[in-house]
Amino acid sequence: MKEYLPIIIGIVVAMTAFTLLWRRGSFLWLSGYVRETQEELKKCTWPTWDELTGSTAVVMVSVALLGAFTVGVDLFVAYLLQLIV
Repeated sequence: MKEYLPIIIGIVVAMTAFTLLWRRGSFLWLSGYVRETQEELKKCTWPTWDELTGSTAVVMVSVALLGAFTVGVDLFVAYLLQLIV
């Protein structure tokens, strides 16, 4: 039972803090934030499936090219350092 005492105390403290904040109305801003976020997301234009797959392909090719460039520069710098040392 001794090993569970800190956990139990932590849970009781967290529940007490949550209850006090709830009664003070400190969580009202959260419901307003969620409501406003939902309203803004309704105004957004979402991509079609074709646009999404095209954008995904562009990102994947870009990441592959950047990775290849990074590996190439790393190998080149390592080769130069071996020549110097």
